[in-house]
Amino acid sequence: MDVRLIAIDIDGTLLDSRGRIPEENIAAVAAALDAGVHVVLVTGRSFPFARAVAGALPDAVTLIVSNGAIERTMDGRTVVRRLLARETARRVLSHTQPFRHASAVLFDREVGGHVVAESMDWDHPHRRGYWERHQHFIGHASPLDASLTEDPIQVMFNGDVQTMREVFASIEGLEGLSVCRTEYERRDFSLVDVTAPTATKGQALAWRAAGLGLEPSQVMAIGDNLNDLEMLASAGVPVIMGNAVDALRHRGWHETATHDEAGVAQAIWRLALNGAGGRSAGC
Repeated sequence: MDVRLIAIDIDGTLLDSRGRIPEENIAAVAAALDAGVHVVLVTGRSFPFARAVAGALPDAVTLIVSNGAIERTMDGRTVVRRLLARETARRVLSHTQPFRHASAVLFDREVGGHVVAESMDWDHPHRRGYWERHQHFIGHASPLDASLTEDPIQVMFNGDVQTMREVFASIEGLEGLSVCRTEYERRDFSLVDVTAPTATKGQALAWRAAGLGLEPSQVMAIGDNLNDLEMLASAGVPVIMGNAVDALRHRGWHETATHDEAGVAQAIWRLALNGAGGRSAGC
C-alpha cells in the first residue's frame, strides 16, 4: 500500500485507557514521518486540549481539531478555520433549551472563555476531572445565547447516552450545520458536537489530502467511535481499533489491536510501513 497520509483519532485510539500515548505509538508515528508520510491527529477535542496530549509527538504532526472545524500546526499556526455561523448557533440553542444544563459554546480563543456554559454541573463525575484540569479555559454566560458575540467553533453537549441521543434527534434535521455524536456506552457518557456544514472529520481530511495532491487510496485513517465514521469511510485504508464501537464493525475495514495494546502502532507498521521494523499488526 502506498500510504502517504495517516489520520489518527485521539481518545480511544492514540491514547490508552489511562489517557497516555503508548511509547510504541510515538515510535511508529516518528517512523512514518521519517519515511515521508504526513501524520495528522483528527479529533473532537479543541486545540488547547489536543495540543496538551500531542506534545510527546514530533512537531511535524498537524492537528485537525473540533471535529474538523480548525486545523493547526503544533506551534499553534492556523491553517484553516471553519466556524459555525452565530445565528445558526442561536437556532441550535433555541431548539435545545431543555438541555441547557448539558450545553456549552466553544470559541477560538484561550482568554475570555474558550468554553462558555450557563448551568452545567461541573461536579458530575464525568465532568469534574475536565473542570479541574481546564477551568482556566471555562467561562460563564446567562443566558448562554449572550455569549454569541462572534462566530463560535461549535455548540457542544455532553451527558448520559439516552439524553444525548435525544439532543441529537432534536437538531440533526436543522439546516446550515453538521452534527455528530460520540458514545461510551459502558460509561453511560456521550457527546454531541454541532459545527459548520464543512467542519467534519471526513471533509477536513479530504481537504488536507487534496492539498497534498493525494488520492483517497493514499490516505489511512484510524478511529474507534461514531464521530470517526465519515473520516474512515473517506479513507482508502480505513482502520478500526479493537475497542471500536459496534457501529464501525462489519464494514470490511481493517481492524487492529485495542488502544491498550498500541493498536495505532501495529496498524502503522503493517499497513503504512509494510512491516518494516515494527511488530506485526494483525490487521
